[in-house]
Amino acid sequence: MRQVINISLPKQTAHEVKSAVKRGNYLSVSEFFRDLLRDWQAGNLLNELNQSRKEIKAGKGKTLKSLKDLR
Repeated sequence: MRQVINISLPKQTAHEVKSAVKRGNYLSVSEFFRDLLRDWQAGNLLNELNQSRKEIKAGKGKTLKSLKDLR
């Protein structure tokens, strides 16, 4: 189920978003923001992964031999 969220943008920003849609980069303004959110989520996941790698290198990580080790 989708939920409608309204946002307020400065005129210039709104114009840039609408221009990207008109150029065919996105199917709609909603698709522009969905794509932006997917990129944001991927960035967060990458940051978490990099943090985990640092912890493992520092000897603070735990090596799992099976999924049971998650408990």
